[in-house]
Amino acid sequence: MRWKLSAGVVIALAFLIPAAPAAAQAQVPGLDPACQTVERKVYKDFRELITIDLDTANNAEVRLLAYRLLAEAQAESLHVLPDDLEKRLNGTADDLRAFLKSGVQDRWQTDLRVKTGQTMTGAGPNVRAAAQKALDDGSTDVLLAYLNTGLYDARALDCAAQPTPTATATPTVQPTPTASVTPSASTTVVPTAAPSVSPGAPGGEGGEGGGLPVTGSDTATVAGIGGVLLVLGGVGYVIGRRRRSRFVA
Repeated sequence: MRWKLSAGVVIALAFLIPAAPAAAQAQVPGLDPACQTVERKVYKDFRELITIDLDTANNAEVRLLAYRLLAEAQAESLHVLPDDLEKRLNGTADDLRAFLKSGVQDRWQTDLRVKTGQTMTGAGPNVRAAAQKALDDGSTDVLLAYLNTGLYDARALDCAAQPTPTATATPTVQPTPTASVTPSASTTVVPTAAPSVSPGAPGGEGGEGGGLPVTGSDTATVAGIGGVLLVLGGVGYVIGRRRRSRFVA
């Protein structure tokens, strides 16, 4: 419990104590990978943050320095140095002192190389060329100068070389006319035949002397009746003559 409280006090002191004098860099705006104006990210020189004599400083001063370096490494999103500092802070005082004297420089330089390589992803030709040149040199000063200045200068050249987008006309969608059926001049309209009434023969139904002639079974019936009447008439005539002749005699 006592060690945790001491560590918290040391961390608080690390942020209260002013950083070592360093060359002030003007916060000149730069361009991001999308060619948008942003505030430049400035990587500090960790060599200038070590302001004590590691051979003569007491253990508290050494730990305070280690926490300051850790806070800055985390603020810059470095990959290698923060983990190594945390491991040494959990170790012995001699191990931490030795790491600050020799190991910090190597780990920090490795982080600068990693950061330089990351700037090449999706970058333009000028940025890739500048980054590769810094990696080929490999020195701490060249890598630091590239990240703080050279990167933004090369990116400005790449953004300036990009073609200016031209406005393109948006095509107007015209409505498709609907096809209509127009009757052709050669089309012949055939009228529908209507039933016609022709005047009938005399003796028929409907109108004066109009109508259809009686045929078929009706004619045979009339003829049969007429024949019967004729026979009855003949029989009656014969009977009448006999009665008359008997009366005269």
